[in-house]
Amino acid sequence: MTYTPTRASLVKATLLSVSLALPGWAQEEETVTEEPTSPSVTAETVVATVNGEDITVAHVAAARATLPQQYQQLPNEVLLPGLVDQLVQQTVLSQAIDQISPMIEIQLDNERRQMVAAQKIESVVSDGVDEAAIQAAYDAKYEGAEPTTEWNASHILVETEAEAADLVEQAREEDADFAALAKEHSTGPSGPSGGELGWFSTGMMVEPFETAVADMEAGDVQGPIQTEFGWHVIKLNETREKGAPALEEVRQEIVAELQTSAVEEAVAKLLEDADVERMDIETLDPAILTDPSMFQ
Repeated sequence: MTYTPTRASLVKATLLSVSLALPGWAQEEETVTEEPTSPSVTAETVVATVNGEDITVAHVAAARATLPQQYQQLPNEVLLPGLVDQLVQQTVLSQAIDQISPMIEIQLDNERRQMVAAQKIESVVSDGVDEAAIQAAYDAKYEGAEPTTEWNASHILVETEAEAADLVEQAREEDADFAALAKEHSTGPSGPSGGELGWFSTGMMVEPFETAVADMEAGDVQGPIQTEFGWHVIKLNETREKGAPALEEVRQEIVAELQTSAVEEAVAKLLEDADVERMDIETLDPAILTDPSMFQ
């Protein structure tokens, strides 16, 4: 029988959900009293022993950190006895196996490798992304940046040039209601909202549309303008010059860039210093990835 991580996660969640469903759980939750944690309790404190194998407070805390999201919301006083039960059940099940399958052994190798690598990444990110680095990256990216032009426009999208030309004439009439024309005639997704496109800047619209808008004055109506989507009648509502964003507006973007850069640099340095030998994988048949005999 093939044992996969997905099935492992399912079994883990099932064991806990069964424990939560037992009547004893409700009774225990009702009788729990809030008492301060004893100073003598440490990570090594044993909460259960199964056939001589200890389960510690640290094991329980680590199990809580990997619970499915639906259980993460439960209070610790509810989770604690359930997690102990879960670990006892897992321990007795694992002890009942005479020999761990080759696939499980390899998956454990991969899981340990992944978790240790993640710890190193966390360390790299923590060391490389602080407030000073964020400010320096912001200054380098935006200091002295020229203001950019942004446009606020509405449009009517139709299938033919003739339709667009006729709507241009109607939209240019005195007291014309562009929004009403868009709601009645536009085939685009903005039609129901009167053709409003909101604010946009260079590169956000297809080129013929953007070129037309860039040459317009606020209040102008232009068309027909053809793009890959059809024929447009465009009304420019307003323009503005927007300077550099405030740091808080782009903080998350800068943090993500710094994190990515820090990890990439760390990996590159480690690989440069590492003794890595690779075989020519071109000689491998990709079918080996799904060959069940690999784990027999």
